[in-house]
Amino acid sequence: MMQKIKSLMTRQGLKSPQESMADLSPVENLRIPSKEELRELREQPIDPLAEQEIIDSIEEIYFSNDSFDMVQHELEKLPPELNLKELEEYRDKLKRQQAAVSKKVADLILEKQPSYVKELERVTALQTNLQLAAVICTNARRQLSVAKEGFTEASLGLLANQRRRQLLTGLLKSLRTIKTLQRTDVRLSEMLEEEDYPGAIQLCLECQKAASTFKHYSCISELNSKLQDTLEQIEEQLDVALSKTCKHFDVSHYTKVQMAYTLLGKTQTAMDQLHMHFTQAIHNTVFQVVLGYVELCAGNADTKFQKMQYKDLCTHITLDSYIPCLTDLCKALWEVMLSYHRTMQWHEKHDKQESTPIPDDAGAESDELLVDRSYVKKKLEHGLTRIWQDVQLKVKAYILGTDMSNFKYDDFIVVLDVISRLMQVGEEFCGSKSEVLQESIKRQSINYFKNYHRARLEELRMFLENETWELCPVKSNFNIAQLHEFKFMGQCRSPSVSPSRQTVTSTSPAQEELSLFQQYIQEGNPFEMHIEHKDEETEDVLASNGYESDELEKSVYQDYDSDSDVPEELKQDYVDEQTGDVPVKSVSRETIRSRKKSDYNLSKSNAPILTNTTLNVIRLVGKYMQMMNILKPIAFDVIHCVSQLFDYYLYAVYTFFGRNDMYESSGLGLISSRLRTTLNRIQESLIDMEAVGENVGVHGPTEDRKEKVPSPHLSQLVVLTNSGTLYGLAQRVVATESLVFLAEQFESLQSHLDTMMPAAKKPFLQQFYSQTVSTASELRKPIYWIVAAKAIDYEQMLLMMAGVKWDIREIMSQHNVYVDVLLKEFEQFNTRLGDVSRHVRIPLPVSNVLWEHCIRLANRTLVEGYANVKKCSNEGRALMQLDFQQFLMKLEKLTDLRPIPDKEFVETYIKAYYLTENDMEQFIKNHREYSMKQLANLVNVCLGSHINKKARQKLLAAIDDIDRPKR
Repeated sequence: MMQKIKSLMTRQGLKSPQESMADLSPVENLRIPSKEELRELREQPIDPLAEQEIIDSIEEIYFSNDSFDMVQHELEKLPPELNLKELEEYRDKLKRQQAAVSKKVADLILEKQPSYVKELERVTALQTNLQLAAVICTNARRQLSVAKEGFTEASLGLLANQRRRQLLTGLLKSLRTIKTLQRTDVRLSEMLEEEDYPGAIQLCLECQKAASTFKHYSCISELNSKLQDTLEQIEEQLDVALSKTCKHFDVSHYTKVQMAYTLLGKTQTAMDQLHMHFTQAIHNTVFQVVLGYVELCAGNADTKFQKMQYKDLCTHITLDSYIPCLTDLCKALWEVMLSYHRTMQWHEKHDKQESTPIPDDAGAESDELLVDRSYVKKKLEHGLTRIWQDVQLKVKAYILGTDMSNFKYDDFIVVLDVISRLMQVGEEFCGSKSEVLQESIKRQSINYFKNYHRARLEELRMFLENETWELCPVKSNFNIAQLHEFKFMGQCRSPSVSPSRQTVTSTSPAQEELSLFQQYIQEGNPFEMHIEHKDEETEDVLASNGYESDELEKSVYQDYDSDSDVPEELKQDYVDEQTGDVPVKSVSRETIRSRKKSDYNLSKSNAPILTNTTLNVIRLVGKYMQMMNILKPIAFDVIHCVSQLFDYYLYAVYTFFGRNDMYESSGLGLISSRLRTTLNRIQESLIDMEAVGENVGVHGPTEDRKEKVPSPHLSQLVVLTNSGTLYGLAQRVVATESLVFLAEQFESLQSHLDTMMPAAKKPFLQQFYSQTVSTASELRKPIYWIVAAKAIDYEQMLLMMAGVKWDIREIMSQHNVYVDVLLKEFEQFNTRLGDVSRHVRIPLPVSNVLWEHCIRLANRTLVEGYANVKKCSNEGRALMQLDFQQFLMKLEKLTDLRPIPDKEFVETYIKAYYLTENDMEQFIKNHREYSMKQLANLVNVCLGSHINKKARQKLLAAIDDIDRPKR
C-alpha cells in the first residue's frame, strides 16, 4: 500500500507528466485503484483547506524523485528514548497525512479516468494498422522477386544497341563541326578585309569555344593554337583601326572597334591604347606640319630635318611662313581635339543607351560593365587635360622657336588672335586657363612689345619735332570709335564676331554664342577665319574721317554761315569752364550770353581741336589696347606703355609752350604742386636727359636708358615770338587743347582699361588718371600766361604811372591817361584774339584763362605802380581809386569774365593807406600776398599824415620779421 501511494505521489509531484510516466513501471501505469479504495477515500469528509494544510505539513523528502527507504527514514528519526504516547501521536499524524494524500490521489484518478480510456482505444487502433502494413510489405517483396526473375537478356541487348546508335550520331555531328572549323580561317580573312572586327572576333571566339569542346581530338589541338594566333592578329589590326579615330573620327568605324574590344573583354585596355594613340597623333601631326614648311622654305636638301627634334625644327621656320604654319598647326591640332571631343560624346551617348534596367540574372555581368564604364569615363576625363597639355607644349615650342620682335604689328596681332582662339578652344575643351600658352605668348609679347613701344616712342618724338601744331580738320561729330584701331571695342559686344575677339559675353540668351565644338563639329575649322579678318582691316579709313576728301574737309567748316543761324544744340561749350571736361548735352547760359565777347569758338564748327600727332597717339593707344584685349597677361605692361605715350605728349607740350623760368617765379601759382610732381616724375622716368648727340646711347647704362627717350625739340617752323600772332597763340591753343582732347579720350577709355587690369595693378591705373590725365587742363595756365605776359605792355604802364603826381590837394574828376592806354592795349588784345580765332577755334576756357591772366597781370602792375609812389595825399589816393574804377568799368564791357580777377588785390592796397598804426600792423601780418617792398612803401607814404617816425620804425621791423613763403 505504501509503495502505491508513493508512486501516486510521485506522479503528482514536481515532475512533468512525461517524466512521471517514465518513472512508473508498466504495471503501475496501468493499475487503477480499486472501487473500494476510492470509495473509502471519498467517504472521509474533510475540509479542503485543512486537507491542503496536512499535505503541506508532509516532509519535503517524501516528494523527492529519489527512491528512499521510508521505514528506515522514520526509524532513524525516533528518539533514543521511546515514549508510547508520542509515538502514537506521531503515527496518527502520519496516518492523517497518508489519508489526505490518498484522497487527493483518488480525486485526481477519478478526474483523469475518461482521458485514460480514450488513449487506450487509440493504442489498440494503432496496433491493428501496424499488422495490416506488415501484410502489404510481405506481398510487395513477393511480387518484386517475381519481376526480377522475369527480366530477360534480350531486353538488355536492345538497350545497348540504342545507346551505341546515339553515340555514333553525336560523333557524326562533331566531325561536321570539325570540318567547319577547318574552313573558318578563310572567312576570318574576308571579315578582316571588310573591317568587320566584331564579326571576326565573334567567329573566332565561337571557334575557340567549339575547339575547346573537341580538344580530345588530336587534329583540333593544332587548330586551337592557330585560332589564338589569328585572334592576336585581329587585335593588332584593331589597334591600327583604333589609331585612325585620332585624326578623323567616324561614328560607325569607332562603334565597330569598341564592340570588338567589348567582345574581347578589353574595354579598359582599348582606352589606354586610345590615349597613347592620341599622344602619338599630336606629336606626329605637329612634326609633319612644321617639317613640311621648313623643307619648303629651306631649299637645301643637305640638311636632314627629318632627324631633328621638333623643338629644334621650330627654330628653322622663316618669318614669311610663320603665320601660315602656325595656322596649319592649329588646324591640325583642332582636328585631333575634335576627334577626342567626339569620342567622348560617343561614350556619353553609348552610356545613356546602355543604362536601361538590367534583368537580375545578368547582375554579375552588369557589375563588370559598370566598372568598365566608370574606368572609361575617368580615363577620358583625365585624358582631356593630358591632351591639352600636350597641345600647349607643342604650340609653346613653336611660339618660342622664333624671335617675333621684328614682326609687323598686324602680323603680330594675327599671331595673338590665333593663340587667343586656341586658348578659347582649350577653355571649351577642358576648362583650362592655358597657363603654358599664356606664359609663352606673354614672354614673346613682352619682348615684342618693348621693341614695338620703343620704336613708337621714337616715332612719336619724330612726329612731335616735325609737328607744326596746325589744326587737323575733322568732322564735328568725330569720335575715336570711328577709327579702325578701336573697332574691336564694338566687336566685344557683337555676337557675330569671331569669339577670339569677344571679351564681354552677351547677357541676352538669344544672342548666346555656340561653342566652337558645336559650330565646327561636322565641318569647317575655327582657324580658317583669321585671313578674312586681316583683309577686312586693310581698308583705308582716312577719307571716312575727312582727312583726304576735299568735300568732307569743306563740310567741317560750313556748319556756321552766320551767328543767327547757329542751332541751339551747337551753342554748347566744347569744354566746360571749371572742369575742362566735355559736357554731355548741356548748353551753358553763360556761353550763349557771352559768345560775342569771350567765346571765340563760333567762328569755327565745334569740331575737336587735334593735330596729326594727337591722332597718331590715339591710333597707337587703339593698337595697344587691341593687343591687350587679346592678351590679358601683359595688360599691365601695355597700360604702362599707354601711360608713357600720354606722359611724353604732355611733357612735349609743356616743354614746347609752357616752360619759362622768368614767369615761373611770378608768385601766381601757375603750376600746381600736382602738375609739378607729374612733370618731375615724367622727366625722371621717361626722359633721357643725357642724350645730347646721336651716339650717346651707345655708352652709359644701356638697360636703364633703353626705357627712356630724349626730350623733344620744337620744330623751327613754329614761331612763338611774333606779337602779330599773339606769340604763336594759334599753335599754343592747338597744342594745349589737343592735349585736353587726348586726356578726354583717355577718360572715356578708363572703364575699359580698368576691366583689363589685374586687380593688384589697378592702383597704378587710378594713380595715372588722378595724377596725370586729370592735370592736362592745368597746363593751360602756364602756357597761356606767357601769351598774356607779352601781349600787353605792362612796363610802359609802369613808366606812365611813375610820371603821375599823387600828392595833390584837390579831388580830381578826370582819371589819368595811363588807364586809357592800358584799356587800349586790352582792346588791341581782344582784336588780336578775334584774328587768331579765324584760324583756330578758341574755346571758352582758353579765352577765360587768357583774360584772367592779362587782368591779373594788369592789376599787379597797378599795385606795383602805386607802390612806387614816394608822396601821396588823401586826394591822391582818391584819384587812384577813380583810375581803378574807370579801368574796371571799361574792362567789364570788353570781357564777360566775372568776377574780375584780383580786383580786391588792388582795392585793398589803395584802402590800406587810411589804416591807423595798429590796423596797419595787423594788415601787414594778414596780407602776405604783397611784396616787402610794397608793404614798406605803404608805411613810408603814410609817414607824416597819420603815422609818426616811431610807428614807422615799428611797422618796418614787423615787415622784416615776417618770413614770407612764396605763394
